[in-house]
Amino acid sequence: MNTSRLIFLALCAVIALAWAGCGPADRAAFHAAHPAVERPWIGPEYWSNPLQDWRIREGRIESLTRRENRNVALLVREVAEGKGDVHMRVRLGAIASDTPLPDSGRAGFRIGARGAFHDYRDTALRGSGLDAGVTALGSLFIGGSSETAGGVSSPALFTDGVFPEEGVFLDMRAIEQEDGRYTLRLRLGNPDGEVLGSIEAPVDADALTGGLALVVDFDTDGLSGEDTNRPSFWFEDWQVNGTRVRAYPERAFGPVLFAMHTLSKGSLSMTAQMPPLSEDDAQEVRLTVRNRGQWEEVGRAPIDPMARTATFSVADWPDSLDVSYRLAYDLTSAAGQPVEHILEGTVRRDPVDQEEIVVAGFTGNNDLGFPHADLVRRVAWHDPDILLFTGDNIYESIGGYGYVEGPLDTAMLDYLRKWYLFGWEYGELTKDIPTVAIPDDHDVYHGNVWGAGGKATGPGATKKERQDTGGYFMPPSWVNAVQRTQTAHLPPPYDPEPVEQGIGVYYTDLVYGGISFGIIEDRKWKDSPKMVLPAYLEIENGWAENRPTNPPEALRAPNADLLGQRQLDFLEHWAADWSHGAWMKFLMSQTIFVNVATLPQTAPSDVVVPRLEIFDVSEYAPNDRIVQDMDSNGWPKHGRDAAIRAIRKGFAFHLAGDQHLGSTIRYGVDAWGDAGYALCVPSVANFYPRRWYPPVAGANRPEGAPKNTGDFLDGFGNHMTVLAVSNPYETGMEPRNLYDRAPGYGIVRLNREARTLNIANWPRHVDPEDGAPYPGWPITIGQMDNYDREAAAWLPQIQVQGMEDPVVQVIDEVSGEIVYTLRIAGATFSPKVFAAGSYTLRVGDPDGAMQTFTGVRSAASPDASVLDIVFGG
Repeated sequence: MNTSRLIFLALCAVIALAWAGCGPADRAAFHAAHPAVERPWIGPEYWSNPLQDWRIREGRIESLTRRENRNVALLVREVAEGKGDVHMRVRLGAIASDTPLPDSGRAGFRIGARGAFHDYRDTALRGSGLDAGVTALGSLFIGGSSETAGGVSSPALFTDGVFPEEGVFLDMRAIEQEDGRYTLRLRLGNPDGEVLGSIEAPVDADALTGGLALVVDFDTDGLSGEDTNRPSFWFEDWQVNGTRVRAYPERAFGPVLFAMHTLSKGSLSMTAQMPPLSEDDAQEVRLTVRNRGQWEEVGRAPIDPMARTATFSVADWPDSLDVSYRLAYDLTSAAGQPVEHILEGTVRRDPVDQEEIVVAGFTGNNDLGFPHADLVRRVAWHDPDILLFTGDNIYESIGGYGYVEGPLDTAMLDYLRKWYLFGWEYGELTKDIPTVAIPDDHDVYHGNVWGAGGKATGPGATKKERQDTGGYFMPPSWVNAVQRTQTAHLPPPYDPEPVEQGIGVYYTDLVYGGISFGIIEDRKWKDSPKMVLPAYLEIENGWAENRPTNPPEALRAPNADLLGQRQLDFLEHWAADWSHGAWMKFLMSQTIFVNVATLPQTAPSDVVVPRLEIFDVSEYAPNDRIVQDMDSNGWPKHGRDAAIRAIRKGFAFHLAGDQHLGSTIRYGVDAWGDAGYALCVPSVANFYPRRWYPPVAGANRPEGAPKNTGDFLDGFGNHMTVLAVSNPYETGMEPRNLYDRAPGYGIVRLNREARTLNIANWPRHVDPEDGAPYPGWPITIGQMDNYDREAAAWLPQIQVQGMEDPVVQVIDEVSGEIVYTLRIAGATFSPKVFAAGSYTLRVGDPDGAMQTFTGVRSAASPDASVLDIVFGG
């Protein structure tokens, strides 16, 4: 540190004492201090908006742009209601002190910041308050902004627009008056201790209540793109005190921001999500566990330089115990010393003997309602055993400030900021509950992503045109880093071979609580319809715009990929694998294998959805049509049919999201009801409120059931039975654009003894303790209902001795294909088959003894004969 800067800091201290008085120190007083490192992340006490536009360097906070409303929120202090005073001071200056800043530039404080959802995280992200500070010309201001008139201001002090090289000292004091209002007094001092100017303004006491921040603000009108990307102001020695200031140290966020883990087959995988750190900061995270009252280190993991993740894999985990863990990181302090910071949680035991397993499902994590504290609280009431985030865990627009496609490092920081919001929302759940999170299109900055085997998108005049060529338009290293943040803690992929461009894969299986979860990527191999369908269809973004509805046959593309052969092979393997005590199959993917949606007859595509009328719950859209949205996995039909044929062989249930419309449907391949059930969970915060108002009532629906339930063909000719749907409706709650769009989450309860699944989509606004799911739910189905295809013949009834709940596998001896595999309940089972013939039966425990019976002939009835099977005798 140079001599002049030391002299200046000493002078600042003298000025501060003169202005602050000599009263006793307030326990809530705050004094910013930063290490001498350079990094984008300012520290655990702060939230910067946006992350990529700020850094710390040489102990200062620096703003790297000249744009609107860049700010750094102080998380750990807040101005409370009541009587008293508030005092803030900071040293600030221009980063390029020899070059004039644009006249519209302003820097200073924000006080009384509040968000719409009464949570400090919402305040830090979007809170508005009273700004006070100094302009680039040295004019003090209280209130107003760079774009609006209003407030109080003083004449310019720096007529040449150049800040003093050593900066200025800005001091703000809120002084209570006898009438209960306040005088807000703002002063500016120079390095010589001289007070250069001051202004004051009356403010209401309530205007001070809320969060605190540093602010940089420019009117960008008239500024070139190059100008807006230049650094602007720096801040140093930010201090806060006063009798209305309250301390909240527990609100610090980081450096271990959040954690996710899975526990499967005796192995633990855990990811610690870290902020962007400096090369001079520590580069590893430690995992310790509590054993007999002592903390023992079980591993260290390096921090990935792009994803900023540290991932641990621990084999032979003691999965019969609840294990307390700590993720520890040594953060460099302002004094240059390492200080240990800890995130603590619990790896719960594998609930293999638990009667009921509760699964919570999510999609569409938009930021309206951030930080979703109401939803998180209601999900916690259900005490889920596992959390499934099916995609769109972030959106490009969340948190404001748009999104950045390049350069690469900046685009990565832009994504990470949005991903950190996810952890800020759900971290209290994910640190203790096994979590699966998989990316969908918006997670990789696509409106729709046609992965096309991982290739790069082709050229196009617009982003949408490029997207329609298929593939990914973000760099593969960026895509891989996104996948690492969300999926690095999953079990190893079934086949780890990357796709084109070296983009990794993560499709895998996970066994927890006796549930065998299949996790697939239903976008990565999917072809773009524009590239495989005739040009006359005028495909744009997955919609044929030549006419409102085309014959389903016109949209058939027999060579188009949906899941890709690799994932179909995986599904065949997974459906047949009932090892590790699995008693139920549960598939998770981004979206469902049908298209449950309607639009007005005149709408060419779903671009109109955000503007559609929302009806009262008793009303019905009068003139809708069933749509053909190829972003749904109802297309391509042959790929959809192949996927369902594979998963029904394991009697698997399917949970997915993406469609912005909660539904429970039953798949059909050749006929209605010949395959399993699926739950499409509603969006957490729905900005795209799709709906299902088919013009003709569904067939074969129960008496009194709604018109939009029953048997339908979707727009691609796929058989589907709609059991329930959560259309948007007028709730009378505010904000309407949150609550009237049918937001919520899904809950599935799997019962081991009864072999049932209780399925429900829950409204976000309903307290589950005394409320109910959306109308039409809950729905209870049996495990066998997931392949309730009509039998053509029967094999001998199996009666097993010496083993309870054995696995039964039926193999067609002509084709060599597995017909299905199932862990039965009990010891007696009558296997049905779908063609008369000769079959092989395999019965037993895949983790122990299996017996094989070949040449087993089918019969016309289930009780024609008995096959006695004895184990252990």
